Amino acid sequence: MTFSWDTYARENSRRGKCSSQVDRCSEEREKMRKIKEDTSLGVNVALYRVKDFRNPAKKFKVEANCKQLHMTGAVVLHKDVNVVVVEGGPKQQKKFQRLMLHRIKWNDDKKKNDDDDDNSDDEGESRSKKCQLVWEGMTKERHFGEIRFKQCPTETIAREFFKKHNVEHYWALCHSQAILENTDM
Repeated sequence: MTFSWDTYARENSRRGKCSSQVDRCSEEREKMRKIKEDTSLGVNVALYRVKDFRNPAKKFKVEANCKQLHMTGAVVLHKDVNVVVVEGGPKQQKKFQRLMLHRIKWNDDKKKNDDDDDNSDDEGESRSKKCQLVWEGMTKERHFGEIRFKQCPTETIAREFFKKHNVEHYWALCHSQAILENTDM
């Protein structure tokens, strides 16, 4: 068999196409492996309470980041007590916590509406805590499936939703903190 540069170039280009597809698949698997974590020993859970969740952009950010980080959970929307429950590994929780407490600017909507309002700084600081980390810990297993939003017009419907998933105490924690915060003002 004689050596030809043409056949050599064709073979390498064929291999290049196939190997690049394999490389992309392996890169995607590697990214997935880095993001997904082993939760067989326990699942990290975080509860956030958000005062105002009317902005659809904020809802999208929460939902999209949960899906990208392969987290499970739920968002219960009820008047002043909007509860975000997310389940995942420690790295996922760290990234999601940074999103909720630092990257999302919860005050932006209020500033646009109240540009001419000149309140004192201490009142602004107390109202600036639009998102709070209520509790974080570990459970043995996941209680929720893929992230979803649940609109609850009454407190009993919200309590029943959490009761159905065997985590009624999540609602009790968030709701009691909201009541205590409202009585302090």
